[in-house]
Amino acid sequence: MEQIARIKLVSNNLEDLESVSNSIKNMAEKIGVKISGPIPLPTKKLLIVTRKAPSGEGTHTFDKWELRLHRRLFEVPYNDRIMAQITRLEIPQSVSIEIDFKTAKAKK
Repeated sequence: MEQIARIKLVSNNLEDLESVSNSIKNMAEKIGVKISGPIPLPTKKLLIVTRKAPSGEGTHTFDKWELRLHRRLFEVPYNDRIMAQITRLEIPQSVSIEIDFKTAKAKK
């Protein structure tokens, strides 16, 4: 059975996320590993609504704040060279990376 590395990137800055995902894709192409991704996952929107008046008196006005979390997913067959390159990759602070290893199902 073959192992697969599932790489999940999450960021609130879309430019940083795209630059990291492009560098992972280019790295895999140089090494010659077939990569699946970047698969765009739905953007999470975190909404916070607060009252403008701190005392609660006055008109009923509200501030609405929104944080968008953009996500990308890669699936790479496990390869020591590609994993070493990914760990050496410079990732901006706004991008978080999560790597899970799974076993691929055998094809019939």
